Amino acid sequence: MHPDQKSNYDRLSWNIALTVITVSLMPLILVGGVIFHQFRSIYREKVYAHLAEVVDKHAANINTFLQDKLTEVQYISRTSTHDQLVDPVYLDRALRGMQQQYGRIFVDLGVVDAEGRQVSYAGPFSLAGADYSQADWFLGSKGRNASISDVFSGLRQSPHFIISVAQGEGESRLLLRATIDFLAFSYLVQDIRIGETGFAYIVNSRGVYQTRPKDERNQDLDLTPLRQLPRPTTIAGVSIYESSDRDGDTYVTVSAPIKGGDWELIYQQKVSDAFSAMTRTELVTLAIFLLGGFGIVSMAVIVSRKLVDRCRVIDQEAELMNKQMVETGRLAAIGELAAGIAHEINNPVAIMIEEAGWASDLMEDEGKDLPSAAEIHRALNQVASQGRRCKDITHKLLSFARQTDSRSSDISVPAFIREVVELSMQQARFAQVDFALDLDESMPEISASSTELQQVLLNLVNNAIQAMEPEGGKLSISCGMQEGQAVITVEDTGPGIPAANLARIFDPFFTTKPVGKGSGLGLSICFGIIHQMGGEIEVESAVGVGTRFIIRLPVPSPSMQHETRQEMRHD
Repeated sequence: MHPDQKSNYDRLSWNIALTVITVSLMPLILVGGVIFHQFRSIYREKVYAHLAEVVDKHAANINTFLQDKLTEVQYISRTSTHDQLVDPVYLDRALRGMQQQYGRIFVDLGVVDAEGRQVSYAGPFSLAGADYSQADWFLGSKGRNASISDVFSGLRQSPHFIISVAQGEGESRLLLRATIDFLAFSYLVQDIRIGETGFAYIVNSRGVYQTRPKDERNQDLDLTPLRQLPRPTTIAGVSIYESSDRDGDTYVTVSAPIKGGDWELIYQQKVSDAFSAMTRTELVTLAIFLLGGFGIVSMAVIVSRKLVDRCRVIDQEAELMNKQMVETGRLAAIGELAAGIAHEINNPVAIMIEEAGWASDLMEDEGKDLPSAAEIHRALNQVASQGRRCKDITHKLLSFARQTDSRSSDISVPAFIREVVELSMQQARFAQVDFALDLDESMPEISASSTELQQVLLNLVNNAIQAMEPEGGKLSISCGMQEGQAVITVEDTGPGIPAANLARIFDPFFTTKPVGKGSGLGLSICFGIIHQMGGEIEVESAVGVGTRFIIRLPVPSPSMQHETRQEMRHD
């Protein structure tokens, strides 16, 4: 190319690039900025609304919990007389009834007189006659028909709180109190977990924790609002604001009053965690914008070189194709050479076995009296045994080399299963898997592609072995005739397949193996091969018991088998 032409072409390329960049990026930047701003606003409002709804719902659940327990205590008080309440046996029976209905939420019951002395008690502690006259919960219950105390340790030195209901007036006034299990109550609050840093707790009007905080660092949280945040107008009483701790971490704080305003349910989550999805989306969006801009610039710059690059790619693909063709031809030549060598070796090995047998017969007839007759017999048996071993190896090599033909042929199912088991034996030993074969030698041959049927059986056997790793187990394979069909069963003692996955087990790309361990195509291919052969494949499984695959294949009639053999001989 002439230097002047190259210079003009480069100048034109840059002019086109600048025009495309200006026209393309300016609207992209303006639209992207507007969308980005609207997305942030809408997403923040949705996060605040979601947190407010969650906290409000849990606050309602906690209020319902407290009201239900208060109602139960009130019911016991209303349906019991003065004499019944001071009877420990009656009180114990009432406690057992409450525990049967609600579980161990109610720890104990007690009846306290007007002076604060416990006159009757039912529960696991030795609190009969306990003096509660100076206890905060007792003082707080004076003048009230029903009350729920704050959480405290008390005489039992473990956190709990009291629900008390009054009966009578003056000196005859009795107070039925019930202790609520602190852990059961705490679980109502601990269930509020969103993200990695979200946690919730309850404080009373003096700021004292009523449930356990997430860790000691929670003691450093400052509930003083840094700024008020928008909340849904449909949720009354819920406050949303930002707060920070001593480390400078900023939290989204959502609070809602409970127990008539005596307590407050507080949920906190780091701002970075609450908006982590938005941050990731923003980063991905920014990356897409940058990649899009880079793509526009790159397109404008390299448009003049596209044809040359395309030609270079075509040349590289052609060169790679040539290398692959050479490699394929080399492998095919090696396969033919191996098959030829195996065939040539098979003939002398067969002669060697026959000669060893003939020599053994001669020894039986004429060499019994030789001093080394036993040693000669051992050597001849060894020659025959090793010869048969060589013949078996060459037979397998020939079978492997000939499996490029996908046409149907007559197959003896028991013999075919033994070949597959032999191929998988080493993997099974390593996985501590034992084979159990139950083969019907009298079943007729089937007409199928040996390559495809081997692929199906190997896939099922390998899946079963992998399922039983590393503990090991038993792999049972059987074959026989049922209702005029050839039936092959592959059953393992592995962990089994959940019922929810059984319906999808033959779907393409469905796999329960870890990423990188399976493509999800093996069983789908097996399903297609068996159905192409006119058969069916089924699966039965139970978790903790094992899995069974059942293959049903049609058996051709004798006349069809004869026609198939004639066609194969003709080919």
